[in-house]
Amino acid sequence: MNDWNIQSRAHQCQACHHAFEDQQHYHTLLLDEGQAYARRDLCDTCWQRDFQNQEREQSFVSYWHGTYEAPPEAPPEPIQKETAETLLRKLIELNKPEFSAAGYILAVMLERKRLLKIREQIRREGQRLFLYEHPKSGDLFTVVDPALNLGELDEVQRTVAALMEFGLTPEGTIAWPPDPEEANDASGEPADESDSVAAPEPAPEEATASS
Repeated sequence: MNDWNIQSRAHQCQACHHAFEDQQHYHTLLLDEGQAYARRDLCDTCWQRDFQNQEREQSFVSYWHGTYEAPPEAPPEPIQKETAETLLRKLIELNKPEFSAAGYILAVMLERKRLLKIREQIRREGQRLFLYEHPKSGDLFTVVDPALNLGELDEVQRTVAALMEFGLTPEGTIAWPPDPEEANDASGEPADESDSVAAPEPAPEEATASS
């Protein structure tokens, strides 16, 4: 079962396929499809017609409602350091078990800052799952509780701090800064910097033309 994921809010009703309008009321269901949880976003009409009177235990795991906000035009992305939200999205997309505890800590940080909201807690196969919703985008984050003990917490917090400061490499590892000692060659001299662009040196005085 893929418990570690993000599901974006739909921009249209997933029953009648009519596009949501800005500020339109919508309903979200979380369905158990065996191998994964799947969200369904519905307009008010389809909700009342097909789901409102059904027993929750027989049809869906969780339910909430909200107001659709039309996405603004995307501004050009500024160059900036990692934020807790962008890092959490990257870790979930990366889906590496060694970063699952760090992702959980980031989700808790974002909840405390009210940037994520818990919609549901679910227990499945001995694990607790948190369903977080991003209030503005409507994205749904499914995060597994790693059941950390106090002895593990310091190491996970150090990992989170390193990820926040240095980010991730394209290979999905922490982008640690280069070790200065590794920049030296075997003789102990600084590594060749012929490929770097150096500032031009001023011309020597004796090269100046006489009047």
